[in-house]
Amino acid sequence: MTFYPDSALHQLEFTTIKELLKNYCQTETGKKSAVNIRIHTRRDIIELLLKQTYEYKLLLEQSVSMPNYTLQLNSILKLLSIEGSTLTGEDFIAIHTLCENMKQIFRWFDTDRKLVYNALYKVIEEIHFEKKINQTIEEVLDETGIVKDNASIHLQKIRSSLSSRRQELNRQFDKVIARLRKSGYLADIDESFSNGRRVVAVLSEYKRMVKGILHGESDTRRTTFIEPEETIEINNAIYLLEQEERKETLRILRTLTHNLSVFAPLLQMYNNAIGNFDFIRAKALLALDMNAHSPHVQDKGCIHLIEAYHPLLYLYNKKANKPTIPVSISLNEKKRILIISGPNAGGKTVAMKTIGLNQVMMQSGLLVPVQPGSEMGIFKKLFIQIGDTQSLQFELSTYSAHLTHMKYFIENAGGKTLFFIDELGSGSDPNLGGSFAEVILEELAHKQAIGVVTTHYLNLKIMANKTEGLVNGAMAFDEQNLLPLYKLAIGKPGSSYTFAIAERIGLPQKLIKRARTLVDENHFRLDKLLNQTEQGLLSIAYEKKKLESAIGENIALKKKMEIILNKEQHKQKVDLLVQQNKISSEKIAYLKDMELRLKQIVLEWKKTEHKEEVIRQIKNLLFKKKETTQNKKAVQKTLSGYQEMQGEIILGATVKMKKNHQVGKVIELRNKRAIIQVGALPINVLLNDLILVEKKA
Repeated sequence: MTFYPDSALHQLEFTTIKELLKNYCQTETGKKSAVNIRIHTRRDIIELLLKQTYEYKLLLEQSVSMPNYTLQLNSILKLLSIEGSTLTGEDFIAIHTLCENMKQIFRWFDTDRKLVYNALYKVIEEIHFEKKINQTIEEVLDETGIVKDNASIHLQKIRSSLSSRRQELNRQFDKVIARLRKSGYLADIDESFSNGRRVVAVLSEYKRMVKGILHGESDTRRTTFIEPEETIEINNAIYLLEQEERKETLRILRTLTHNLSVFAPLLQMYNNAIGNFDFIRAKALLALDMNAHSPHVQDKGCIHLIEAYHPLLYLYNKKANKPTIPVSISLNEKKRILIISGPNAGGKTVAMKTIGLNQVMMQSGLLVPVQPGSEMGIFKKLFIQIGDTQSLQFELSTYSAHLTHMKYFIENAGGKTLFFIDELGSGSDPNLGGSFAEVILEELAHKQAIGVVTTHYLNLKIMANKTEGLVNGAMAFDEQNLLPLYKLAIGKPGSSYTFAIAERIGLPQKLIKRARTLVDENHFRLDKLLNQTEQGLLSIAYEKKKLESAIGENIALKKKMEIILNKEQHKQKVDLLVQQNKISSEKIAYLKDMELRLKQIVLEWKKTEHKEEVIRQIKNLLFKKKETTQNKKAVQKTLSGYQEMQGEIILGATVKMKKNHQVGKVIELRNKRAIIQVGALPINVLLNDLILVEKKA
């Protein structure tokens, strides 16, 4: 990505973002990646980096543990790749640990995780795990980095000889100590070491009584350290063997270094992979702090931000427990340049920097503090002109430097250029500067560049309403309290509130009136109209918010009522089913009883000689059936007293149910159902299952 001027990233405060990112890193490679983070222009690279950060953010949010190691071997691996170099035992243990760490990472990416976190897996997709590295190290070194006795036959012989010589030295030294202690020559301590040789500690007044080599005296000169003559030859032999041991150990380590040097490129890949995972983790931690998300990336110049926050302002306000006002903006082929107007200190520059900083972060593979559903295009050039651009070096005035920047913008802008201009045309006569500003905007729009401009010039506000590709925007302002609201409203210009602010801060009225007389009447009326329009829109927005709140409350109440009605309908259905089940169970019990009685009567008929008595029992048994028949006749008689009618079923109407022909009165209507009173029982019935009736005269 091309930037102009060279300080563009610093002006957008991207250097602060890099410093925050560096503080999250734990490895040297990760910190270096944060400082030298690249801003890409290829969609596939940007999407991969964003997805990697998003996947690691998911791991952190879900508290899923991924192997996270901070061990890095940059200097060791650099030495390993140099021919003839020799690593130490500690260096090889560090390499061993690096390989073990990579083994854990490869194991973590099992078959399922490769699919779920496929972007993170890309970090090690082209790397293979080589177990031979650790096997080679383990054949030579123990777990502390000491060369094993069996690393070579020669080393084994040397250490065997050393062991026997040291045992011999111990026996001989013990005899000397016992003899000197018996003679009373020893000091408070029996023995010590000097230059790697074992010596006895003798009282200085007896030093001539002990034969051997004098190695020195204590600070008080009361103790003399002597190597007894009985152990001199043994110590010499041990010294020579130790020298041989060092040479052989060094040879073995040099050979091991040579054998593993072929794996230096692979080990460097391991080292880079751990640093890369650390860097991705840092990006995910920063995203969590900023409540950042991944926007949809478009391979064209466009911006569609939904509730975008300035990342640094959001973090600052978050610590101070203050709210941050987001910005929503859309710039595309039809609306390419946004002209933001409004009072000073109203948030115009912050809104502009919010767009620019988020854009640079996204193209660096960082998640940005916007709402899901936001879309961001890819730009190849970013031009910025913020603040006083006076150049002492070239003896240019503010306006001259401003025009120099504008000249570069016009000459180099294109379809994938994103630009930001603060106070376009300022530093010169308002009429002349405004004219040049119009020409500059026309040319940038013609070059298909996308950008944001802040201004107080009235002619630019008017120009935005009649020029294709330009759109007005205003920073909201509370005129009553003289406080900026930091809200960006797209589609209308904003007032500078010049006279309102002057009146509020208490400037003399005659000065304000005098100033008004000096202003062109049309200009003044237009600014006043913008002022009134903006305040009116703020009032409408407030009322709209109240109305939306009331609608939300009504919707909640409606849902509660629907829940209550559903419960009541369910209860009525249950009651009806209970009644129906009760009637059915009574019928079944009656039939079973009837069956048992008939069987009994048949048995009695066969056994008894008094057939008349059996006949009487049969009559008594069939009496209930006759009674049921009479009940049915009574229902039919009741129905015969009503006649069907045409018309609408209303509250209080008399109706007949189609299924069981029962007649009742409508006591309640509920949408497509009715509650009818049949005797003492209210029944919930569909309106389609009812017939309107009336009593016959």
